[in-house]
Amino acid sequence: MDELLELMKSRRSIRSFLSKEVEREKLDLILEAFKWAPSAGNLQARCVYVVNSRELKEKLAYAAYNQMFIAEAPIVLVVCADTRKSSMRYGSRGAELYCIQDASAGIQNMLLMAHKLGLGTCWVGAFDEDRVRAIMGLREYLRPVAIIPLGYPAEKPRYIPSRKLEVYEEGIDF
Repeated sequence: MDELLELMKSRRSIRSFLSKEVEREKLDLILEAFKWAPSAGNLQARCVYVVNSRELKEKLAYAAYNQMFIAEAPIVLVVCADTRKSSMRYGSRGAELYCIQDASAGIQNMLLMAHKLGLGTCWVGAFDEDRVRAIMGLREYLRPVAIIPLGYPAEKPRYIPSRKLEVYEEGIDF
């Protein structure tokens, strides 16, 4: 169990990548980790686009408010929430929350698997959603949640301790 916690503690956001190509086997494991994340009602209201095109990566970097390190990564993953799938069972709460949670759980799985495989990632949430939607040609029910550059790290960010966890226990006897 300590190994998993250590993996979580040692993961960092990477914003500089080597030009080394990511092996297909590693990408497949990362996508498999995405698939096995928990989801509301097991609807798996999420999807991921794998972007290799230099042109698309640059467009995504500009749509992410000029975060050009995105374009430097060998691969960029665009994770979307499927609002239609989630709303069919859960109504507006599914469309506004559950599908976002589904996508986020998948993202966390991918980030950890990538780190375990010696790869670096960065969860980028700062972007113009409409521009990303247009760049990727997304259907109206797919909502982009994150842009994730993926590759071999060209940096080793320093350790920053986590802040103190605030836990509130009401009416729980241990």
